[in-house]
Amino acid sequence: MRNLRLLVLFVALSLGGGILIGLSNAPGEWYESLAKPPFNPPNWVFGPVWSALYVLIGIAGARTWARGAGSAAMIVWFVQMALNFAWTPVFFTAQRPDLALVVIVPLLLSILVFIALTWRRDRLSSLFFVPYAAWVGFATALNFEIWRLNA
Repeated sequence: MRNLRLLVLFVALSLGGGILIGLSNAPGEWYESLAKPPFNPPNWVFGPVWSALYVLIGIAGARTWARGAGSAAMIVWFVQMALNFAWTPVFFTAQRPDLALVVIVPLLLSILVFIALTWRRDRLSSLFFVPYAAWVGFATALNFEIWRLNA
């Protein structure tokens, strides 16, 4: 029962936080007016992808907390979550793709560090972060191209 509560808490933190951040920092007209690269996905893709990723992030967070609340992997989990939640307001609300790059590159690095730290002790948590790393890698390239095309 304790682990179920922990799981619900972490999924609620990551998914709920992501939804709240997304709703309070909507892309809007500014984003629509930007030049975008040909590989920019349609806007409707982002919500479902991020929702699925936030569930995986939350599960990995709960599993990591259960193994060691003060572990290096848990610290990195919280760092990546803070960077993840910081990116949207920097990019969309502040309208600063340049500063968003300063957030997303360390975000990607922290995701990769989490994978490395959990690979031997909790392979499942590590594997839950692999699609997240792929998506944030893609988002980093997209962020860079949007910045480059609109600088």
